[in-house]
Amino acid sequence: MRNRQNIMRYSLWAYTLVLASASATTSLSDICTTAYAKKALPVDAIHGVTVDPSSISTSLVTNFTASNIFYPTSTFDYCNVTFAYSHDGIDGDIVHVQYWLPAPGQFKNRYVSTGGGGWAINSGSSSIPTGVIAGGVGGLTDGGFGSFNTQFSSVALLENGTINWQATYMFGYQAQHELAVLGKQLTRNIYNVPSSEKIYSYYQGCSEGGREGWSQVQRFPDQFDGVVAGAPAFRWAQQQTNHLTGNVIQKTLDYYSPSCELEKIMNMTVASCDPLDGKTDGIVSRSDLCLKNLNWDSILGASYSCPAVSGSPFADATPAQTGKVSAKAIEVIKTYWNGLLDSDGKRVYFSYQPGSTFDDLRSAYDSSTDSWKLDISGLGGMWIGLFIDLLQETNIPSLDGVTYDTLKEWMIFSQKKYGDIFQTTYPDLSEFQAAGGKVIHVHGEQDYSIPTASSVRYWNSVREVMFPGESYSAGAAAVDDFYRLFLIPGVGHCGTNEYQPGAPWPQTTLQTLVDWVENGKAPATLAGSGEVETMCRWPLRPLWTANGKKFQCVHSQESIDNFDYYLDAYKIPVY
Repeated sequence: MRNRQNIMRYSLWAYTLVLASASATTSLSDICTTAYAKKALPVDAIHGVTVDPSSISTSLVTNFTASNIFYPTSTFDYCNVTFAYSHDGIDGDIVHVQYWLPAPGQFKNRYVSTGGGGWAINSGSSSIPTGVIAGGVGGLTDGGFGSFNTQFSSVALLENGTINWQATYMFGYQAQHELAVLGKQLTRNIYNVPSSEKIYSYYQGCSEGGREGWSQVQRFPDQFDGVVAGAPAFRWAQQQTNHLTGNVIQKTLDYYSPSCELEKIMNMTVASCDPLDGKTDGIVSRSDLCLKNLNWDSILGASYSCPAVSGSPFADATPAQTGKVSAKAIEVIKTYWNGLLDSDGKRVYFSYQPGSTFDDLRSAYDSSTDSWKLDISGLGGMWIGLFIDLLQETNIPSLDGVTYDTLKEWMIFSQKKYGDIFQTTYPDLSEFQAAGGKVIHVHGEQDYSIPTASSVRYWNSVREVMFPGESYSAGAAAVDDFYRLFLIPGVGHCGTNEYQPGAPWPQTTLQTLVDWVENGKAPATLAGSGEVETMCRWPLRPLWTANGKKFQCVHSQESIDNFDYYLDAYKIPVY
């Protein structure tokens, strides 16, 4: 009790000094000192959390140029403030957070949290600049994993071979919550924003970072005024295990395509499906129409040729390849695109859209036998190795005996054991809507890692749960009030696509969100670069008319139907 009273007295004293000194601060160098930042520490922002004043460090950075696809390239000065905190009663618990502060003259009463990707809870210096560029404080966390560069996978298991539940809980959602609570209070203290003035709070992240954003929307409805969630990796029980579906298909059908054969099929799919939106521009904008219109006869027997590729830290060496697309390769691809079905023919999960690269079907070249063999997906294999087998494995050694039913069993087990932390698909967002929050959800239509249908399914779950008595169109309009989903034509996973280089990318999505939250300008479309300059919000779909000169967003029942999957392999709903 005495320690808590001392902390509260310290907080009041520190904040008083901040109020007294803030009026004299006119430059970034004035606020970028350890003494000043220490006075602004949010030491009483979270009950049960102790901020360590001795851990604080500050660094003034000038003429920093930030360049990334998620925000406009900008050059600016900022102050890097880093400190640590701990959870009371947990031995050895230390969490580090980092905040980038803009110059006082550039501050626009905004705070922005950023997320990670893969097994990382943050994206380092590549994402955090978006806060400063938006006129706010940017923040990231290490989740308590030991350092900003330590990934969750390296601390997921304890030495006794059991789950590290504290780290899992932090990775699942709590670390991002604490980052935002501390960040908003630090922002208010640093810039002396009175309680009568609002600080707008935002979040931006993609992939795992997209899931982290949704984890906050679903649990802490008044935490963020707006969230940009890109290709969210939610529904982890299915999503992570599903990376092994392609491998099990390869083993079941006993065929492993050379890399050049897969690339040929992918390129021919793009060429075949490109015109379905009314314009031939090298971009598959209507992947939902692709399977029904794909000319398999033209792909079968098509010649392919690729030069030898030297090995690198990111890819193995491959020999020069020539050949023709085989019937067996087409059988594998058709099965892959159909998605995971169990032995009774019931649907377990869905796959990627045609035109995406075949990352989960990659084979490994064996130079000793001059043949191609199974290459188990590390994303799926690590999930099974760590969270199902509870072994310190970066991948599983074999898929011997693993069937489609095994994959289903792993998904169901994962959902039961980790669902409250990792599924992140709770569909009732009523409290978030009531709090005035807004979400812009984007997903590349040629995503090769997280199926585009995953995002459509969640949007549809929100529509059905929140507006059950409404027609589809009325429910969609109601969801539009606070949550808009945009499918980005031709785009891969959280990035541009070298095979469809003219595809658009919505680089200013956070700025669009700010305009929606602060000025009430709801985006009917998203702006982007490339041949397609605008992107439609779901369920509207892109269509070119007048010989490819006029662009519009249209209703297509066929598109809606083709993105709607009935997961009848489960006895409980999978949102």
